Amino acid sequence: MEEALFPVVLQAIAGDDYTVYAYMLDGTVRKVSVKALVEQGGVFERLRDESFFREALTVMNDTVAWDLSGEHDPTNCIDIDPFTIAECEIVEDPIKAA
Repeated sequence: MEEALFPVVLQAIAGDDYTVYAYMLDGTVRKVSVKALVEQGGVFERLRDESFFREALTVMNDTVAWDLSGEHDPTNCIDIDPFTIAECEIVEDPIKAA
């Protein structure tokens, strides 16, 4: 597989305690904790609502994102820099472990 110049997230799954599992184009699964961002508030304040955190989680702009409009508009979302995602811990696929 040709290596991408930029990290690309293909799928995002919510875990416990403000954790997201990001399935990357390079085949790795990254464990992303957004707890500190949620506690920081600001734009991430909306993620405190656990149902929103889980239900609005998606992939937009090739990264982990939360859809604010419900219309999958890539300009109306909360997203995390894909390079930040790529620096997170590589873990085993939690779906296979279940």
